[in-house]
Amino acid sequence: MKRVIVDTGPLVALLNTRDAHHAWAREALDQIDPPIATCEAVLSEACFLVRNIKGGADAVLELVTRGIIKVDFHFETEVGSVRKLMSRYASVPMSLADACLVRMSELDARSSVLTLDSDFKVYRRNKRQVIPVISPAS
Repeated sequence: MKRVIVDTGPLVALLNTRDAHHAWAREALDQIDPPIATCEAVLSEACFLVRNIKGGADAVLELVTRGIIKVDFHFETEVGSVRKLMSRYASVPMSLADACLVRMSELDARSSVLTLDSDFKVYRRNKRQVIPVISPAS
């Protein structure tokens, strides 16, 4: 079974009906069997970005409550690897959330990242491996 790791962009697009990628995000997420993996940094970004939508932040957290999103990344255990990734991609620059998602993809070779972020075309897992992505352009 292929594991899907979700980035901030698709979550925001799903919850914001005026987002240009709303229909794509809704369709993409409808085709994925839960749970969809992510990290706390993505949830934090998503809650912040939907703060002006009525019930936006609560809707992000409701996805976790309902088991659609699962946070199974242990940042404290992985902080060394995350720091190395952020250092390697400092010129991009790489956000904490992106570093966590790349690390999650390294921990599960069968995983793909659901994202709107073109930086995932630049990032590599395990230094050289292309990260499989699910995006509107893919």
